[in-house]
Amino acid sequence: MAGQVGWHKKYTKVLDDSDPYLHRWFPDGEINIAWNCLDRHVKEGLGGLIAFFEESAYTGHKRAWNYQEVLDHSGRLASVFRKKFGVEKGDRVVIYMPMVIEAAFAMLACARLGAIHSVVFGGFAPKELASRIDDCRPKLIVTASYGIEPGKQIPYVPIVEEAIGHCKIDCAKSIPRLIKQRTELDGKLLAKDLNEFYHDYSALMAEEHEVQEAVPVPSNHPLYILYTSGTTGAPKGIVRDQGGCTVMLNWSMSSVFNLHRHDRFFATSDIGWVVGHSFIVYGPLLRGATSVFFEGKPITPNPGKVWEMCQNYRAKVLYIAPTGLRIVKKLDYDGEWPKKYDLSSIESIGVVGERCDPDTIKWVHRIVPHALINDTWWQTESGVPMCCNLLNIKEFGPMYPTLPGSVTRPVPGYDIRIFDEANEEVKNGVLGKVVIKMPMPPTFMLTLWGNDAAFIAKYLEETPGYYTTGDAGWKDEHGYVHIMTRVDDVINTSGHRLSTGRLEEAVNETPGVVESAVVGYNDPLRGECPLAFVVLKGANWMDRPEKELN
Repeated sequence: MAGQVGWHKKYTKVLDDSDPYLHRWFPDGEINIAWNCLDRHVKEGLGGLIAFFEESAYTGHKRAWNYQEVLDHSGRLASVFRKKFGVEKGDRVVIYMPMVIEAAFAMLACARLGAIHSVVFGGFAPKELASRIDDCRPKLIVTASYGIEPGKQIPYVPIVEEAIGHCKIDCAKSIPRLIKQRTELDGKLLAKDLNEFYHDYSALMAEEHEVQEAVPVPSNHPLYILYTSGTTGAPKGIVRDQGGCTVMLNWSMSSVFNLHRHDRFFATSDIGWVVGHSFIVYGPLLRGATSVFFEGKPITPNPGKVWEMCQNYRAKVLYIAPTGLRIVKKLDYDGEWPKKYDLSSIESIGVVGERCDPDTIKWVHRIVPHALINDTWWQTESGVPMCCNLLNIKEFGPMYPTLPGSVTRPVPGYDIRIFDEANEEVKNGVLGKVVIKMPMPPTFMLTLWGNDAAFIAKYLEETPGYYTTGDAGWKDEHGYVHIMTRVDDVINTSGHRLSTGRLEEAVNETPGVVESAVVGYNDPLRGECPLAFVVLKGANWMDRPEKELN
């Protein structure tokens, strides 16, 4: 697996487990993930292959970028970072941008230099952005003039300025800001409104012609920091390394998604989340595949948009959150929109980000019957799927039959167990906390940024020798894993432990229900009791003949 990627210095040791908590993969190797994503393919004569299709549902902008163009642009941007702002190996760069292709270029430019990027989701408010700036102390902030949501613009500059005002570190006000000025909607630039700390992205890029060479870094050198909380308490900065990430993402894209050179991958996520890091930017590029970079919603401007994108870009894999599918299902329960498009290119539809209820899995099977539905379970902490099906079956034999409601079986490398409160393994069919035997495979988080003690306390101390996922679930007699809810969301009613996921399954089987969320509330007699919030099908579903509803 590690031999399939390019090393600047070949490792001689696979795993350093001398510290029982802080394991390190390929510790004496040197690598650069940006080189593996771009230079490697260009050197093999594939510079003309499409790396990204970018499209905005709001502006109508569309463009294809080949590997040579992405290498040239991100390499020149890395030179701008180094020459203009002094960004070097180990420095941090905060990227606070909408879904514009320059966000991907900024990530790749950082990786190229050995700098550490921290992408902050563009929907976060100033205080959340400020907490991340305080924690990672960036040398540069990369942003844009605005983002776009249905029917409105979101000005980014005022958010950045307010965030800097909230920062506690002394240097915050003087951190340079590199801004990509967008003109698609109103043709206006913000130059007159910006203070002396702002620098124009396009102007600096026009002046820079040197493509920065990829800097070899130790395998365990941090690639990025991605924060998993922020509205309360100190944010948790998940740190991922360059070497393990390169190796495991390359393997996952091949084995889990069957993605190879010339294939096309469409993930509907945002680069502010781990899906965007793993499966919009780095993963597809490592495979020499094409990634669809989309600014918009799966239903913008209609419920057929996601299927239109799959047709137009001949996507082999669609990767989407269950909520996205349920929104499409709510607006098009009978599946009329998919009939308008040629979806023959789709081999699989992966779901990610939360539990997918069986009813939605069955609905997708009904409207796109030829596609395998791959329910993938993983976390920001793991960086890649830990349970799912394997579409590239050469190494592992036949694929597993799909079981709606289950995330299938553990991916090779993950020894998943179900424990009770006493850390004893439970029998099949019994709900418990989901844990994974250490060591975790490559691309698992190195630690929390600047806080090894918090990393050990949060993830490793509760179940010694195992990683505590925080999820609750169970295994069946066939080894299939069922992730039901977060451990904190298990409801204890009159001594009975109830899974909100199982309750939602039952509610969703009710005719007319498209989605539900079950939470606990306090009852004076029985203690905590379940309460279901329900979303119904399209507004006119009640007008249908009774025989259709049944």
